[in-house]
Amino acid sequence: MAAAAAAAATDPLPDLLIAVPAVILLCALGARLVRRAGQPPVVGEIAVGLLLGPSFLGWLLPGAQEWLLPASCLPYLGLLIFMFLVGHELRIGSLRAQSSTAAAVSMTSIALPLGLGTLLALGMYDSFAPEGMERLPFVLFIAVAMSTTAFPVMARILVDRGMYRTPLDVPALACAAFDDVTAWCLLAAVVAVSSAGSPMEAVTTALSAVGFALFMVAVVRPVPARLTARAERVSTDGMVLVVLFSGLCLSALATDLIGVHALFGAFLFGAVTPRGSRVIELQTARLRAFAVPVLLPLFFVTTGLRADVGLPAADPVQWLWAGAVLAVAVPAKWGGGTGAARLAGRSWRDAMSIGALMNCRGLTELIVLNVGLGLGVTGQDLFTILVLMALITTAATSPALDRIREGMPEDALEGEEAQVGEPVDGERRPDGVQGTVGARAGGARPAP
Repeated sequence: MAAAAAAAATDPLPDLLIAVPAVILLCALGARLVRRAGQPPVVGEIAVGLLLGPSFLGWLLPGAQEWLLPASCLPYLGLLIFMFLVGHELRIGSLRAQSSTAAAVSMTSIALPLGLGTLLALGMYDSFAPEGMERLPFVLFIAVAMSTTAFPVMARILVDRGMYRTPLDVPALACAAFDDVTAWCLLAAVVAVSSAGSPMEAVTTALSAVGFALFMVAVVRPVPARLTARAERVSTDGMVLVVLFSGLCLSALATDLIGVHALFGAFLFGAVTPRGSRVIELQTARLRAFAVPVLLPLFFVTTGLRADVGLPAADPVQWLWAGAVLAVAVPAKWGGGTGAARLAGRSWRDAMSIGALMNCRGLTELIVLNVGLGLGVTGQDLFTILVLMALITTAATSPALDRIREGMPEDALEGEEAQVGEPVDGERRPDGVQGTVGARAGGARPAP
């Protein structure tokens, strides 16, 4: 009897059955409230996560946050499915069509924050680097954190504002897609350097990751295509779902064993999964319908549980560093994107709009920050500062875009190019977004 009582006392299931629906409902409420203010729902979900963490709930009721979402229930499964969906939503044809503008804007809006972020990280190292953390991985991580753009959230902002049939749509999404891919590659390099015990191990990890990516393209990519063709002939849709889910898990396991994060494996599997197939689109929609609105909010809450606004609040010097982070993150990203778009021939109105959209960090930044915290590259204090930066830059995107679009004269060319957002090379538009990953990444679209 005593053993049974002890087992019941340590059984997390009862608490979990209360906590999970409570978290999901609170995130849905937060998303609904900020939508009324014209913000992407991800802002409300991040804010709910912060409120449920040590910043507020943990301060009022110490220990309540551990009950709310036990550490054994970290929602990585939803995050893996989300990364698979992000990889699947990349539209190569649209990237090719906008390759010159997208590459220029993306590289500039990454290179400038990388450079300035490196200088900032060198100054922050003594104050924020965890004990035993070497300078190189710390500096690389901060530089990458300064340079990310949330492709799915940005896509959702465009859709919410009815801008997906304007000249701004495809180039902005193509720039963000280039940015996303580059950021994941850079983060993979940071993970390899952080996890490796020596420079040779880091090189080996990087080469193994490249080899695995080539294997996925050359060997694995044809398999789902053949399975899809067979499924459409004999109506075995359920088997496709099993293969997709198993494939993303095995691919995630492979990259985790290689020494880069499991998220990269899920992203790679999504990138090599065939597009345009009725069966594939149906099964990815099923994955999305459950994982993104139900599992992904748990990730936001987990992020909130790890962040503690009380840490910088107790030390005015940390607020100065938080200001320095914003002073680097916003001008570098926004300014770099605007300048490169202008040099690529865009009007000032469109160039500033693209710069504002590239400054949106959103969910992508939170994923990067959680990877860094999990690796021990940052401590909770710097993690909190960077989470606040992600929240502020994401929340600022919509009002900034409204001011730019309303306050600057419209170019005459824009009316003539109103159909620039049409499908490219027969592929579906890159805002994928039409009810897919981008729709939820910025927040849940209300059910019809």
